[in-house]
Amino acid sequence: MGHVRLPRLFAYPQGRSEMDEIGQYLARMRATTPLVQNITNYVAMNVMANVLLACGASPAMVHAREETAEFTGFTQALTINIGTLSASWVESMLLSASVAATKGTPWVLDPVAAGATTFRRATAARLVALQPTVVRGNASEILALAGEAGRGKGVDSADGVEAAEDAARRLAALTGGVVAVTGPVDYVTDRRRGWRIANGDAMMPRVTALGCSLTGVVGAFIAGQPAAEATVAALAFFGLAGEIAASTATGPGSFQVAFLDALWQLTPETLTARARVTPA
Repeated sequence: MGHVRLPRLFAYPQGRSEMDEIGQYLARMRATTPLVQNITNYVAMNVMANVLLACGASPAMVHAREETAEFTGFTQALTINIGTLSASWVESMLLSASVAATKGTPWVLDPVAAGATTFRRATAARLVALQPTVVRGNASEILALAGEAGRGKGVDSADGVEAAEDAARRLAALTGGVVAVTGPVDYVTDRRRGWRIANGDAMMPRVTALGCSLTGVVGAFIAGQPAAEATVAALAFFGLAGEIAASTATGPGSFQVAFLDALWQLTPETLTARARVTPA
């Protein structure tokens, strides 16, 4: 990284909180340009890499069993997405997650369709046992990880975010980390605290792999920063970029281009001014 001068984390007067200056987490992420290793699905790789570059992070899509654990050893964050599973990829995921856990590298689990098949349920359980720093999923996925029956339709959720809030708190207690339930209004908890994030736009689910890409953005934000607060900031940043993109887009195609531009152009000051975050 060299000798990078980082924006300091603010000290807050009584009555103010870390979320009142939410743009600081974006500023620090961009100042450090974290190397984020993403073991993700085939559909998401290109979109996710472009999203992370536009945010200011450095993405790497390394998943081969022969090198993944070694590579994890010098990354600043790891993300694991179980969207297109195979036995060899599961082995790579477990190897990298184990390295991250041993070295204290923050890592994010995206449990895509975790309750859909026996293979997915078993894989997700093995990864949860390695205590991810953050679990980010839709309501049905979080319910499945917590041992409850969700109403997922493949990779999509048929459950509302509020239905998974109790499950998210229990899962956070199990992992000792942070759980983010994403939907029209996101919910983030570290078991003791909770936040709702209302930024976003209805066009976002119409573009393939944006949800998977959000997992990478969370990984970039939590590199070297407090996991809960940085996760909230990542979700607000991502959602606000969606709002900005939707203001000029005429459909999913133009939205994707406008979204990358919005990620690139969004400033910490604008994020602080327009983030819609409330305690939960």
